[in-house]
Amino acid sequence: MASLPKPLRAVPRELRDYAGAIVALGVVVAILYYGRVFFITSLMAMMVAFILEPFVTLLVRIRLPRSLASFVVCAGAVLVVYLIGLYTYSQTARLVADLPNYSQRIGQLVEKVRQKAESVEQSVSQLLSPSRRQQPAPLPAPAENSRKKRRTAETPFSSIPIPTVIPEVRIHEESSPIQDFISARLGSFYQIALMASFVPFLVYFMLSWHDHLRRSFLQFFQGEDRSAAARSLQGIADLVRAFVVGNSLLGLLLAAVSAFSFWMIHLPYPLLAGSLSGILSLVPYVGLPLAALPPLFLSLTVFNSISAYVLVIALVSVYHLLALNLLYPKILGSRVHLNPLAITFSLMLWGFLWDAAGLVLAIPMTAAFKAVCDNVKGLRPLGKFLGD
Repeated sequence: MASLPKPLRAVPRELRDYAGAIVALGVVVAILYYGRVFFITSLMAMMVAFILEPFVTLLVRIRLPRSLASFVVCAGAVLVVYLIGLYTYSQTARLVADLPNYSQRIGQLVEKVRQKAESVEQSVSQLLSPSRRQQPAPLPAPAENSRKKRRTAETPFSSIPIPTVIPEVRIHEESSPIQDFISARLGSFYQIALMASFVPFLVYFMLSWHDHLRRSFLQFFQGEDRSAAARSLQGIADLVRAFVVGNSLLGLLLAAVSAFSFWMIHLPYPLLAGSLSGILSLVPYVGLPLAALPPLFLSLTVFNSISAYVLVIALVSVYHLLALNLLYPKILGSRVHLNPLAITFSLMLWGFLWDAAGLVLAIPMTAAFKAVCDNVKGLRPLGKFLGD
């Protein structure tokens, strides 16, 4: 029996390779999706460790043991987070006490909009059909009224049909939609809170065991691969640190400027509104509308004119555009070289897998992957594809 040519014999093997790659990709996506809480917690801890590493290095240079330096830095970071949380809680508690005023104002605005819509609808209907007018129903003739009364008197009472009254059956609802949502999400909230409690410990161990982890990781590689791995690791650390610190500085700057502007126009809770607006302004693509929502909501009880709301939107828009078009390229442009298509696909992918946390982590993870591609010879074309 004649043997098949060599290209024909290689086809099934190539198909098996492609099928194996597709199955492996599906397994990786499933692991990332179902283990998202674990991966998000680990990545958050790594990002925080990258941010705090320079402070630990500074304390080590002044002859402080690394374990003690890591503890001091972590304790300081926890204290800062606690103070921010305490301030946010106090502002939120005051806002919750004022919620009835906001709900009343929202009800008034909704009623005005409804009345305006009804008037517009009536105007349009009159323009489209001006000849249609509501005419009163004609009164019955006197002769017909007398005949109806006579027919009613002659009809026996027993022949009059008695309508059957069906009692209304009400089903008692044991739970509301809000209660169902909370009960359905309670397990997820508990899991997220449980994983978040590990973040301080993970950060501490990553900082105190930094040198050991780095040496152990590089032991997996030999020769030139070890040098490439070291460059990649350093590039990832510098990039993540620059990205997080740069975004934090931009957020703080936007929060401070926005809070001052809101205080100048007598907006209630200016610090809370400015902080939320500055942080939300950094969200890719939808940062501008998200940044405008907190000040617009808080201005419902103090502003009655349209010009005041336009002023709030104009302030948020100017600060957002100036920060992203002038400051963002100066701070992060030299570090993160990703083209808009790569950023969009990364936001779609990680947002689908990890929801809101994926949108936050999408850009630093994609930039870190590009840093690895730039330092690995076989992956450099992919790094150029992702770059700008």
